[in-house]
Amino acid sequence: MEEFSTPLLVEAGPRENLLDLLAARVAETGDGPLMEYKTPGTTTWRTVSAAQFDRRVRDVARGFVARGVRPGDRVGIMSRTRYEWTVLDWALWSAGAVPVPVYETSSAEQVHWILTDAAVTLLVVETAGHAATVAEVRPEAPLLQDVLVLDGGALDALAAEGATVPDAEVDRLRRHAGRDDVATIIYTSGTTGRPKGVELTHGNFAVLARNAVEGLHEVVSTPGARTLLFMPLAHVFARFVEVLCMPAGAVLGHTPDTKQLLQDLGEFRPTFILSVPRVFEKVYNSAEQKAAAGGKLKIFQWAARTAIAYSRSLDAGGPPLGLRLQRAVADRLVFHKLRDAMGGQIEWAISGGAPLGERLGHFFRGIGVRVLEGYGLTETTAPATVNMPGKTRIGTVGPPLPGTSVRIAADGEVEVRGHQVFDRYHGNPVATAEAFDDGWFRTGDLGSLDEDGYLRITGRKKEIIVTAGGKNVAPAVLEDRLRAHPLISQVIVVGDGRPYIGALVTLDAEGLPGWCTAHGLPELSVAEAAVHPDVLASIDEGVERANKAVSRAESIRRYRILDRDLTIAGGYLTPKLSVRRTHVLKDFATDVEAIYAGEHAG
Repeated sequence: MEEFSTPLLVEAGPRENLLDLLAARVAETGDGPLMEYKTPGTTTWRTVSAAQFDRRVRDVARGFVARGVRPGDRVGIMSRTRYEWTVLDWALWSAGAVPVPVYETSSAEQVHWILTDAAVTLLVVETAGHAATVAEVRPEAPLLQDVLVLDGGALDALAAEGATVPDAEVDRLRRHAGRDDVATIIYTSGTTGRPKGVELTHGNFAVLARNAVEGLHEVVSTPGARTLLFMPLAHVFARFVEVLCMPAGAVLGHTPDTKQLLQDLGEFRPTFILSVPRVFEKVYNSAEQKAAAGGKLKIFQWAARTAIAYSRSLDAGGPPLGLRLQRAVADRLVFHKLRDAMGGQIEWAISGGAPLGERLGHFFRGIGVRVLEGYGLTETTAPATVNMPGKTRIGTVGPPLPGTSVRIAADGEVEVRGHQVFDRYHGNPVATAEAFDDGWFRTGDLGSLDEDGYLRITGRKKEIIVTAGGKNVAPAVLEDRLRAHPLISQVIVVGDGRPYIGALVTLDAEGLPGWCTAHGLPELSVAEAAVHPDVLASIDEGVERANKAVSRAESIRRYRILDRDLTIAGGYLTPKLSVRRTHVLKDFATDVEAIYAGEHAG
């Protein structure tokens, strides 16, 4: 059994909680900037100092106290990513309460499950539409006392209600929770079955954040460090970033609308971002299509090859003079435009949630944006491993973070132990017992460790496909590579009990127009593209490239393009964009059968 550990760098006392991080930030940089958010409908960003943020948090916390919220009470938050959510989190912690995030895309049934399972007594939603969704199930949630609406002035109303509560009461409540007390209950997205509530403690967040700052100091703590948060705050990755910025000294920006992401990046000008691979894929594909539309596709493709070659050479003794000169030319022609599109100051990006792929990792490092790929789950408070500045191996998700141990079980499953690992699922002792092996958390992912402790993720244990010939196939390798194709949105590899591997493919409606322009085609609808010979030829080439990563027995022999994309609204994707494979295979069973009609593939 392989195992690797990284020593803990910073310990925490038994009574330390998240409010200690806020207090330290206020003491160190009271008048310095802490948060920024955009005024709706404008290009104006408002800056909030650490002292101003603390004052707002205290006022809202007093409002919760006035409303009868007591230590340990669960209060739900249902909203997009916005400054007010961060205020609510820290205000609830200041009142000794436990915030419970709810995805703003959740259905009434999903909302009902979280409200009742977590025993939520008060819920803050973003819009009247969210309130209407909650109203559908409110009669079946008897513990829910009230619903407040952010767009209806909820924070100001709370601050007004708490005017008579003394500040000393907030001071007292801030000391109520210790390191081992629950800070939040985050419900897993649930690719199968009902979501489980993961109880994460103040110590899970605080100890991990302090140690991550030490390990990633060059990224998150350099003077002027700033990051724009656009991932959903209902997800553990964004919540961790919200906490990380406190001890890091970084400025945290908020933007709720990912459709305006490029504009917001240009205005906010982050020095580092944290995102999922799909965002990096979109940046690359849109840049390629823009170059093609301007008649500069060959220049872009040459520059991309140069960036990848330059990055690879950094791991092989350094780039020769000729390659350095080529990169300098490519930077003037192409690379600086890409960096400018992301704000012009960006040097680092941390990618998680799914494998990024070596091609994109090398491309972005080659243009001057170093992507540090990491790995973690809700149960590990987000990151368990991450590549570090100066200790990066593209294609891996890095070594364990300080204070973390990773081991590979006999069957290849990745197991994790450390200060960031949760203790239990809320009200579910059976699932909790199944999740651990002698204190090690069973992640459900498959992977391997190299001699220096760098982890590679090869697939999900439950998603392993066994063909009729007995070949075990991890679909993630093929899916991740094929999903990088500019025309493809989603890929689901199939073949369990079948004679060969196939794939269900959906087309990217957003990327299709640009691709058509770049290839001299009239604008095609998704239905037209699905049968167009040029589109099929391009996807055939993508399948051929993806197959180079696996053996012949594991390669995709046939694929079928679905008539629609997989969406959250359709029930096929979780809010963090993971595919609900069981749902897809059930609803598209006819398409799967069509792949194997005749059961012969060359």
